[in-house]
Amino acid sequence: MLLHRLLKIDLRRLILALAVVGVMATLSNSFYATYEAQRELLISNTLDANRVYAAKLADMTNTMIQSSQSQLAYSATLLAPAMADDDVLLGEVRRLQQQTATFNSVAVVNADAVVVSVYPDTLKIKGAKLTSAGSRAAITTRLPVITDPFISLSGNYLISLSSPIFDKEKNYLGYVAGTIYLQSPNLLSGMLGQHYYQDGSSLYVVDRNRTRIYHPDSARVGEKIRDNGVVDRVLNGEEGALELTDETGTEMLAGFAPIRQTHWGVVAQRPRAATLTGLDQQMVRVLLKIIPINLLILLFIWISAIFISRPLWQLAHKAKLMDQQESLKNLAKIRAWYFEAAQLKQAMLKGLGLLNTRITQLHNDSHTDAMTGLFNRRGMQQVLDSYQTLDQPLAVIALDIDHFKQINDGFGHDVGDQVLATLATLMQQGARQADTVCRSGGEEFLILLPGLSLPLAFEIAERLRQRVAAHPMPGAGHITISLGVAHWPGSDDDLNVVLKQADQALYEAKRRGRNRTVQAGRDQQRAPDSALPPSEDVPERVQHG
Repeated sequence: MLLHRLLKIDLRRLILALAVVGVMATLSNSFYATYEAQRELLISNTLDANRVYAAKLADMTNTMIQSSQSQLAYSATLLAPAMADDDVLLGEVRRLQQQTATFNSVAVVNADAVVVSVYPDTLKIKGAKLTSAGSRAAITTRLPVITDPFISLSGNYLISLSSPIFDKEKNYLGYVAGTIYLQSPNLLSGMLGQHYYQDGSSLYVVDRNRTRIYHPDSARVGEKIRDNGVVDRVLNGEEGALELTDETGTEMLAGFAPIRQTHWGVVAQRPRAATLTGLDQQMVRVLLKIIPINLLILLFIWISAIFISRPLWQLAHKAKLMDQQESLKNLAKIRAWYFEAAQLKQAMLKGLGLLNTRITQLHNDSHTDAMTGLFNRRGMQQVLDSYQTLDQPLAVIALDIDHFKQINDGFGHDVGDQVLATLATLMQQGARQADTVCRSGGEEFLILLPGLSLPLAFEIAERLRQRVAAHPMPGAGHITISLGVAHWPGSDDDLNVVLKQADQALYEAKRRGRNRTVQAGRDQQRAPDSALPPSEDVPERVQHG
């Protein structure tokens, strides 16, 4: 009982449920919208920050390269008159290497690609002939050259910046080169590496051949980067930001910018997960602040629901007691303090006096067919129940108008309705007072004949068929009907089965060509145009119908 009361649906619970659903939906939507807005803002800010960061480092690197080339060009002018003086050469390359820590090593190479001076001298390459592509390019072009990464004679992975040396007569004497080791500390790695974070963020530099020439993890220097949209765009000279999944499968937020002096690209990236790490905790804090306010709102709505639903609950409760003598007085006592409840109260007071009359009228209407005035299925069922209760035998005639759809289609539904009404009149005129004529649906009818045998019911059905065939219908001319006859309890002990047998006999009449009568359980039919002699057992009213 307690569970039933708790699960009972009433207006107060509906208002409260609607309020809870509304508040929760609003809260969820606001929470989700806030989360999405914060997430997009964090991602956007990170992308923009990485773009600015990459652009700044690209600019710094570009400036450093330009400065380094200027230093080499200046040294080339100093070295031109001293190419034969080993001490001067050594002093200059030492100064150049130690001056800014830009270069890991500095060497002077003559026009035959032979190293004539190098610092630090621990490299042991003085007198060696260089065969690298960078050395050949410097001698061939006689221009400043920035090489692609390569492995030197001493086994270092490096890039080389060189500046040509000319004497006063513009004769080419060789070049001075500074090397930057890609896997060793120097000014470039120090400038790029000081911004390395511990949350998975990283910065790397790629050359024009998609080779990684700088990475905080020196083991990754020298890797070829493929299928990377950021690298594609930065090597095309673009600056921007992009979300991508890197070669390790990590979702990254990357900013990128080109180093135009060298045709390199700088990429600053941060894992997407690291960017959003604090968002969940922040949203929990927001939720904890929102919940108390929403609970107060729900409490206010619950109290309001009680006051709003009380008059309607009282009216509903009194409506169950309208058959009592005090019902009008009890209704008048209810305080309906808002418009809808007051209107409902007045309507109930006015309607109470008409209730009994209306119920009687509805009872009659519910058992009769409005068009024909015959019993409908509900009225028919009530009659059948009474016969079954009294155990009174009866015959059943099921009939149907042949080709009624053609009448409706050819003459219109108004004519069809007139045909139905006329047929109902013919059946009632030929029926006894004890018989019951029903419209079971559409153009189908049922006649219940208590106390008649099956053969006699068959004769009555045949006379009705002939009478209908001979009677002109308003607007439609002559029509025919098909009939099926059964008997209870003769055809079956179950009355419902007998009704079905009558229907089946009707369908058999249809199948045999219509305009005929078929008796349930017999493989016989009366010829459509047979003349039936009067029978002593047939009621006089039917014989003459």
